[in-house]
Amino acid sequence: YLKESLKYIFDFLIENRIYNKELQTRYYSGIVKPQNSKTEKVISLLYHTANTQSQPKIDNLAEFYKKIYENKVLLNSFSGFMSVIKLNGNEPNNYSGLYNGMKNQNGWGEKTSALFAKSIFHLHNNEYPNELRIWNDAPSDLEKSDSFYLPVDAVIISIFKNIQSKNWNFKSVNKTIGENYGGKDFEVWDDLWFWGFITQIGTGDGRKMGWNLNKYWTLRESDKDPKMIAEIKAKAEQFLNILGKSTLHNNVYKT
Repeated sequence: YLKESLKYIFDFLIENRIYNKELQTRYYSGIVKPQNSKTEKVISLLYHTANTQSQPKIDNLAEFYKKIYENKVLLNSFSGFMSVIKLNGNEPNNYSGLYNGMKNQNGWGEKTSALFAKSIFHLHNNEYPNELRIWNDAPSDLEKSDSFYLPVDAVIISIFKNIQSKNWNFKSVNKTIGENYGGKDFEVWDDLWFWGFITQIGTGDGRKMGWNLNKYWTLRESDKDPKMIAEIKAKAEQFLNILGKSTLHNNVYKT
């Protein structure tokens, strides 16, 4: 039933990519477009990404930022940036290498490293406006030898617990999706956060599933047009219906 539930969710995500993509485009535009140089664009993205942490390790991040500023001259290319974050020069210049390199930096964890790598992929995969590109040498595709990680947080973990009640975490969610979806199909799952965020009420273990208009309003880049809100609400309810079927499967399986 897990595989079947994932397929229902994946089909929904594929069908409704436009909503999160428009939100992401506005988000990236706000970070990248005001900056004049490649260096400043990358630094802006690094700061925005690190600031998504609920409990950032300030001292560690300060060390990281010092290192970045000391190597500003290398930030003009993807390969240059990779040379700054490589631990021992062994990481390949791809998205897997970018994720692993970032994860080894002071103040960066699994989720934020995955979020930064995902953002760099979005900006260079030819599916977003060309004006958002930062580097000329960043890979535009996920090669077979490459791997991609979803920035899994409490929102996504809550959805997976809904499908199957077990102790999900960053690694197990990525592993489960990776066993069933690869390459660009894997990246589609990044949209899950958007739909999960606006359909969860409360926090922690007390989260309930339901359309949450207030959460939608807290997303700075969300389209506030009443017609669009009504459209997204209808889609969110469709998403909840799919999750409801998954929960039903889960309960039948447990009994």
